[in-house]
Amino acid sequence: MAGGGKKKSSTLPSTFQKTLSSVWQDKHMVLFKAEYTFLVTAVLWFLEIGINIWVIQKVSYTDIDWKAYMDEVEGVINGTYDYTQLKGDTGPLVYPAGFVYVFTGLYYLTDHGQNIRLGQYVFAVFYLITLLLVFRIYHRTKKVPPYVFFFVCCASYRIHSIFVLRLFNDPVAMMLLFGAINLFVDGRWTLGCALYSLAVSVKMNVLLFAPGLLFLLLCEFGLWKTLPKLTLCAAIQLVLGLPFLLVNPVGYVSRAFDLGRQFLFKWTVNWRFLPEDVFLSRYFHLALLLAHITTLVLFALKRWKRSGNSIWSILTDLSERKETVHKLSADQTVLVLFTSNFIGMCFSRSLHYQFYVWYFHTLPYLLWSGGVKKLAHLLRVLILGLIELSWNTYPSTNYSSISLHVCHFIILLCLWLNPTPALPSQKLDNKAKRH
Repeated sequence: MAGGGKKKSSTLPSTFQKTLSSVWQDKHMVLFKAEYTFLVTAVLWFLEIGINIWVIQKVSYTDIDWKAYMDEVEGVINGTYDYTQLKGDTGPLVYPAGFVYVFTGLYYLTDHGQNIRLGQYVFAVFYLITLLLVFRIYHRTKKVPPYVFFFVCCASYRIHSIFVLRLFNDPVAMMLLFGAINLFVDGRWTLGCALYSLAVSVKMNVLLFAPGLLFLLLCEFGLWKTLPKLTLCAAIQLVLGLPFLLVNPVGYVSRAFDLGRQFLFKWTVNWRFLPEDVFLSRYFHLALLLAHITTLVLFALKRWKRSGNSIWSILTDLSERKETVHKLSADQTVLVLFTSNFIGMCFSRSLHYQFYVWYFHTLPYLLWSGGVKKLAHLLRVLILGLIELSWNTYPSTNYSSISLHVCHFIILLCLWLNPTPALPSQKLDNKAKRH
């Protein structure tokens, strides 16, 4: 036993020495080789701890929605469960029940919302957890060169602001969402669906990932085995919303899941170049919805679907499929989910400044997934920079909005030209146990 222990302990330093030797030999390529993603992201993550502390201590906090959040959950704490009666100083409560529970916890943790500094540090923790989950996704896929991760964290003023200077609910929803994607990548689909539904319950924007998730579930399980997972998602929404549904079901659904909500023109980031009457037009909204659905259908039929397979084949049970069934790779899973969300962003009726976090951490992956080989590294970084500049321009201008759409179009075009990720060579046993 003792001898075995010595042998093991002597192996560890040897392995560490080999790793250091390998890094030293490739020192000029550490920032460019995807296999060093873990090393670079680990350094950046610890650096982000200091950056967040500095931002909280040195940059002034600005209250935009925090007080409204506290007023809304205080109404629930005081016994009001009719959603139509819950409101803050910026308007009525328009988020699902999960938001109420999360911010009720923050309400008590921050002394009824008065201890802003403590709230900022809580959101700094949310930021670091989100970054950890995002970096793990990039480590699993190994597609993006490590130097890009500097732009994913340290270089974005707007993202730090959304998390620790504004305390929006969007970061909480995205933190849960990236947790769910990590579970999907690990093949833990049931637990991932549960966490995904929790993310939706905090803010409805997470539904932009839903078309891609549905497609993946059908590919992985077929229609009948997908239904229980969809039922689980619905059941979680029902349980979370039950106290409000029992009092005023129509009021809860119409407020928490209001798909027709009108946005103010003065806050738009993406449609500033339009006349305000066009921006507010229902015909314009309908055109965007049709474009959104059409683009999703085209990607599902022509890009996400495996070559040579019928779209109807994904509805059948795995054991009944004629073609060879392969397990989804991490790359396929992430690409479909990120693309689904990005398409929704491209055709959004309006994007406000805090919405940047909805897709910010996915942009490097999408850019480095593009099929245009001549889109050099420098051009990709330039696109990231232009998008960051567009979101940091306040108030937005005609030029900032147009440049944002141009960048979106380039990314979408590259994704369309991107060949479907190659299937893994290992065949999956149809009788294998699935999570």
